[in-house]
Amino acid sequence: MDIKKVFGQNEPLKGFVKTTLPPGITGVQKVALNRKGNALLNEGKVEEARRIFEATGYSDGLSRVGDHYREQKRPLDALRMYWLAPDRTKSEPLVQQLAETIRALLNEGSEDG
Repeated sequence: MDIKKVFGQNEPLKGFVKTTLPPGITGVQKVALNRKGNALLNEGKVEEARRIFEATGYSDGLSRVGDHYREQKRPLDALRMYWLAPDRTKSEPLVQQLAETIRALLNEGSEDG
């Protein structure tokens, strides 16, 4: 298994970041921001949309950003978005993939020793 093919495709999003509830914004503001994020995502401005969706906690938007990262062969970034969404249906296969990769690495290490 070539680990660089699985994980080394793109620059990471600076690791996993613990998030809390969105800041005190009104429902109207949240809807407006989510619409702006959707428009940006449709224009291909994924990173700008991601920042908005993370700020508002918009799960559908986070999941769609995760889908984009998965298509771009960025599984860790995709997993982060799915985890924040939370979209366990999409995150679980990536967790399994990571577990298998780690298992393979451990097996390779034990064969060398």
